[in-house]
This record gives sequence, structure tokens and C-alpha cells, in this order.
Amino acid sequence: MVPIYISLVVMLIWLVVVSFFLFKTRRHYHQLTKRTGGKNIDEILEKVVKDGSDHEKKLEEVRKAIESIEKDSQSHYQKIGLVRFNPFDRVGGDQSFVLAILDKEDSGIVINFLYTREGVRIYMKEVKEAKAVKYELSQEEKEAIKKAQ
Repeated sequence: MVPIYISLVVMLIWLVVVSFFLFKTRRHYHQLTKRTGGKNIDEILEKVVKDGSDHEKKLEEVRKAIESIEKDSQSHYQKIGLVRFNPFDRVGGDQSFVLAILDKEDSGIVINFLYTREGVRIYMKEVKEAKAVKYELSQEEKEAIKKAQ
């Protein structure tokens, strides 16, 4: 007789524990469906999966746009070097200057502004990979390119 009572008590305890977890899960389920407009769990999960795949597609579009922008930005001017100098010994000040404007590959232009009593002269030279394309670079122009790098 005693083993039967022991097994009944064990079963009763087991029933209480299982009932507790069942009610807790059921309460959580009702709170979840209540916050989502009364939909059942299948509809909620389908919506979550669909939204996840939509977000993945949008994320891929954003990645492609960023890659395109990064590729385009490599040809944009990114580096600037400025050197002031006096082209005439002991006359005037450092009013003349050289401006180097380069992209990522150190290609671009060097603009030389020479100030004289008669006026301003502006010269421009093309630069490819930090070297002159057509005309030889002056010392100041080389220095401006070095500063830009």
C-alpha cells in the first residue's frame, strides 16, 4: 500500500510541475499574440521570417551602393598640399604658392601661383602617380606633392 501512495505523491508533484510550466508557457503565448494583434504564432513567425529576408535584400542593396561609392571616391581629389615661397631672391615676400590637389593614386594637378609686380601668373601641371605628365616639376611643386601625400 505504501508504494502506491508514494507513486501517487510523485505523480501529483510531477503534475503540479508540468502544469506550472504549461500555464507559464500559455501566459507567454497569450501575451505575445496579444501584442501582435491577436495573430497566432504561425502568422507571427512567418512575418518575422519574411521581414528578415526583406531586410537582407535591403542590406545587400546598401552594401552594393557603398561599394559603388567607395569605387567612385577613389578618383575624387582627396589630398591637398600647399607650399608658400618667394620666387625672387631678397625681393618681396612669400606671396607666391603652389597648390597640389591629388586623388588616392597621387594623380591630379599642381597649380603654381606666381606673384610679381606686374600681376599674377598661374600655371597648372598634370600629375600622374606623383610625377609630372608633360612638364618638369619645380622644387616647390615637388614639395607640395610630398605634403599632399
